[in-house]
Amino acid sequence: MATVPSTQLQSADPADWPVAPGWQPLVDAFFGSETGLSLLDFLYQRLKAGAVIFPPQPLRALELTPPEEVRVVILGQDPYHGRGQAEGLAFSVAPGVALPPSLRNIFKELERDLGTPPPPFPNPGGSLVKWAKNGVLLLNTCLTVEEGQPASHAGRGWEVLTDAVIRHVADGERPVVFMLWGSHAQSKRSFIDGRRHKLLMSNHPSPLSAQRPPVPFIGCGHFGQARAWRDAQRTQQG
Repeated sequence: MATVPSTQLQSADPADWPVAPGWQPLVDAFFGSETGLSLLDFLYQRLKAGAVIFPPQPLRALELTPPEEVRVVILGQDPYHGRGQAEGLAFSVAPGVALPPSLRNIFKELERDLGTPPPPFPNPGGSLVKWAKNGVLLLNTCLTVEEGQPASHAGRGWEVLTDAVIRHVADGERPVVFMLWGSHAQSKRSFIDGRRHKLLMSNHPSPLSAQRPPVPFIGCGHFGQARAWRDAQRTQQG
């Protein structure tokens, strides 16, 4: 019997999706709710029907970045829907996978803004695991997708959980940088107190919008602004 590739979801049981202890109460409350149970049933039925679902660990952003360590939030929308791409972190792809255009533009702006060269390919390539382990919460608002079908799991309940995650960070004691790229991410700004946190907004890094007005992503300077703001926060606290 052929084994299922580890690049895709194999279980609809959240017990198989580890998260950092600080997120566990929020995650348990969601999956115990009517919306959470409905989502799990939907995933179970789709897996039973043979659907190929990505990523293998939907909650990986919550596993790698504990709430008490979040210092930057970058919001994505939907996992990549190509085989082998999605690794459970917004904008990130597994090592060795060709860089998607949006991620290529993120690396381009990072180099333009801070002089940071793109990571070596193939390892880590486009994998942002290092960012996640250093306090950057790379959160998609929908956490699963079916192969070749973008937004196929949108509106099934994940957004209730990810909205709760955003609110939890925004209501926390630590001031955080929120990078909201594109209209979808910016629709979450009502959850965030811009007097306490640093809100950075621009167009999405997709080639369709990265260089268009009103706020082109290329040239936005968000990485430098985030660094300067965090340095100022440390000075105030010290």
